[in-house]
Amino acid sequence: MDKKAIVTGGSRGIGAAIVETLVREGFDVAFSYNVQKTMAEAMIERLSQQGGRLAAFQADLRQFAQAAAFINQAKEFLTGVDLLVNNAGITRDRSLFIMGEQDWRDVIDTNLNGYFNTTRNIIGYFYKNKRGCIINIASVSGLNGIAGQTSYCASKAGIIGFTRALAKESARLGIPVNCVAPGYVDTEMTRAIPEKHIHDIIAMIPMKRMGTVQEVADLVAFLASDKARYITGQVFSIDGGLTS
Repeated sequence: MDKKAIVTGGSRGIGAAIVETLVREGFDVAFSYNVQKTMAEAMIERLSQQGGRLAAFQADLRQFAQAAAFINQAKEFLTGVDLLVNNAGITRDRSLFIMGEQDWRDVIDTNLNGYFNTTRNIIGYFYKNKRGCIINIASVSGLNGIAGQTSYCASKAGIIGFTRALAKESARLGIPVNCVAPGYVDTEMTRAIPEKHIHDIIAMIPMKRMGTVQEVADLVAFLASDKARYITGQVFSIDGGLTS
């Protein structure tokens, strides 16, 4: 029987790589997007031609009701769920003394509250069926503070704490909950960094390069596999040695 996965923020970047990798691993996938409808539709067409079964649903996951509707739509399409990957996230980087209240709220509401909204709407289903798996995408920013990222670091540190606590709640039912914390990965977000700063960043990374979205997606696929069923409550940094 094919496994079934829900991925949030699956239309681009790390999320898109996770969707594509899970499809390649035999998962049926339902993913969310907020505003990237064209990108989501292009993914559906491309992966469907390769034999994948997947669907995309628009949702603002900052809103509990929209998150609930998305989870219900995904469950109906998939006719069941084995895996939730919380990935949707944004940045509004700036020093705290010039950070606006709405910038702070947007990041916390998307990156942290959004994870609560989706997880809260699927956890009862996992508990009832005594099966499931949750993987939360955080960041090394949640482990190491970074100047100019107080909101982002706070949200990602919150995800790490959320993961560890939920893992302990869910372990008795055999439901693993883990966290993947990427470092600097080659995405649209990092490509927007000025080139002179990119050189400084790479100089700090022991492996002397950025990671790829595929490397992150491969780690997620492993944690979603039966080989990782005894792993729970862990934070996996994938950062070329940056936090070693």
